[in-house]
Amino acid sequence: MRDASFTEPPQSRFVVVRADGADHALRGAVAAIGNFDGVHRGHKAVIARARSMAGRLGRPACVLTFDPHPRAFFGPGESVFSLTPEPVKLALFAREGLQGAIVLPFDGRLAAMSAHEFLAELLVNRLGLAGVVAGYDFHFGHARQGTPTFLQEEGGRLGLAVEIVDPMTLDGGAVSSTAIRAALVQGDVEAAARMLGYRWLARGVVQHGDKRGRTLGFPTANIRLPAGCALRHGIYAVRIAVDGVVRDGVASYGRRPTFDDGAPLLEVFVFDFKGDLYGKTVDVEFVAWIRGELKFDSAEALVARMDQDSAEARTALARPADVPAPSALPLPAL
Repeated sequence: MRDASFTEPPQSRFVVVRADGADHALRGAVAAIGNFDGVHRGHKAVIARARSMAGRLGRPACVLTFDPHPRAFFGPGESVFSLTPEPVKLALFAREGLQGAIVLPFDGRLAAMSAHEFLAELLVNRLGLAGVVAGYDFHFGHARQGTPTFLQEEGGRLGLAVEIVDPMTLDGGAVSSTAIRAALVQGDVEAAARMLGYRWLARGVVQHGDKRGRTLGFPTANIRLPAGCALRHGIYAVRIAVDGVVRDGVASYGRRPTFDDGAPLLEVFVFDFKGDLYGKTVDVEFVAWIRGELKFDSAEALVARMDQDSAEARTALARPADVPAPSALPLPAL
């Protein structure tokens, strides 16, 4: 069941532009610019400022972001713990009252641009932006030469309206994608939710497994998360959205040490549900940590603990909604 704290915002058509040429639907817009991995509270402050500037200038508001993440480009083969794969990120942007997103490929050409070229040639000439809003730590151009100060000064000379947003702090620390990843590595999904402003979620396609959960009385939806996912292995109270319907459940993320100690797998037991989920794309929202991954001496011992885990998950999910971090499910369809 969905949180009472969640209210679906009114939706208008959300445009996604994947080109940097002059002829595109968001030309003349004001853009919040950045990687926006996580679309967390600090990112939302940047987006809100862009909406405000767009309102003053009578322009549409959008985001300008990059895919893949620059870290993936500069470290090929390196596993990157992405908080929000692009489809999830775009759905979260659509919730923020924006008219669309410009998604630029982060490739060798973009990486080689000087800071001035990035501003004058890309933002002003090719994209035709009327203004940009960036966070205090946004750097751009070859070797990260472009600073927020340069963005403001050079942008002003080019006729581009520019605003820089100060850092957001919470519980004495800066809200950042790095801090959110660190919380998830510890399994602290509630701390991550406080920084995100919503509960962290993962998206994947339900796969066929070895059907072991069914024989134990706990049939699960099995989902492979991206290789870079560094979420702590363990048991979580979750919600899962399938075809726009949100249901409660309990999930295990890990290597199944009792049986095969294999590759990490997310296994979701959906409460009070009978149906076929194979092949469906689902979003799994992590509500609370229950315990770490354990190895059991027998299937019977595992089943007894799974009963206990399910009861604890139901209790966690029944607690009053955490208003500062409401459910993001179901995500809007784009």
